[in-house]
Amino acid sequence: MNKLIFYRLQINFKRMRILRVSNKNNILSFIPIPFARAFIISLCLSLLFAACTANNASNTTTVSANNSTPTQASVFRFGYQKSAILLKTKGLLEKRLQPEGVSVEWIEFPAGPQLLEAMNVGSIDFGHTGELPPIFAQAAGADITYVAGIAPNPAGSAVLIPQNSSIKTITDLKGKKIAVQKGSSAHYLLVQILEKAGIKYSEIQPVFLPPADARAAFVKNSIDAWVIWDPFYAAAEKNANARVLITGEGITKQGGYYLARRKYVTENQEIVKAVIEEIKNLEDWSDKHRDEVAATLAPVLNIDLDTMKKATARKQFGVVKINENLIATQQKVADKFYELKLIPKQIDVKKVTLTPEQYANISQKI
Repeated sequence: MNKLIFYRLQINFKRMRILRVSNKNNILSFIPIPFARAFIISLCLSLLFAACTANNASNTTTVSANNSTPTQASVFRFGYQKSAILLKTKGLLEKRLQPEGVSVEWIEFPAGPQLLEAMNVGSIDFGHTGELPPIFAQAAGADITYVAGIAPNPAGSAVLIPQNSSIKTITDLKGKKIAVQKGSSAHYLLVQILEKAGIKYSEIQPVFLPPADARAAFVKNSIDAWVIWDPFYAAAEKNANARVLITGEGITKQGGYYLARRKYVTENQEIVKAVIEEIKNLEDWSDKHRDEVAATLAPVLNIDLDTMKKATARKQFGVVKINENLIATQQKVADKFYELKLIPKQIDVKKVTLTPEQYANISQKI
């Protein structure tokens, strides 16, 4: 053996022990001493073995295999929007995951695009959006994958105009300033409505604003129309002098998606499966207890009960499986936005989906 190598490793090992005790701000201070020792000892043995092999001029090639399995995450970070705050309010995920040693963190976002930006940089593991945000995210190279579908809710989105507006029909939107959250389900609804009326997208003036800013612009009459979803839609009807020009009824075919980081799903399928089951159970319960849902959400969202009841009454509850038909429908959305040059490149939705086996595992209760 090479005595010099052994001597240096002994010194380094002692230094690491001293560093851990004396420097509390160093990252090594978070490593338990037994684990640090085990790591260093393993490293020493590996290097000593390599030194012996080199000294003996061995020509043997050693091949190692990594047979370790991923460790289940101890935290589940859920990105949500106000329109789906009931799951957080009920505390169902905490009750389901706590026995498994998994805590839940909730991070709120104003809309889907911001939520998926956070997912891409690793700030959240799971979240829900309309059909369009994942298309924009995939076009930008984001690390996302589709987990489950959300039931369509066509009556829950609309194009709103001021009560005294001269706009009477969809064709009157030509040349007008229309506020919408870019890359949201409302953005796609706007594209569909214009197409149905024979208006080119280039013939309107889109004003890209998140819901809160769009409401302020609407109240100040600095925009002509606003495309928005519940509960913002219901609140604007009552408190922002809004009139409905058209809803998504007969137009909206998708309700959005639950998405996650692919790595998280791959390494934590049982957690994701449990979460989807709890979401499904809550959706089934909500469909039969709409007044209770409204009563629970009204104070949380700071919306009066009557407005919340209105939004809840027209909502379609449910979770759906990701299948070939849903993927094909989503591909049509992607193709349309590429055609309009609203995304920078053409995308293949299938590339950010899971395998049939993975979907079968996590979607058993849907």
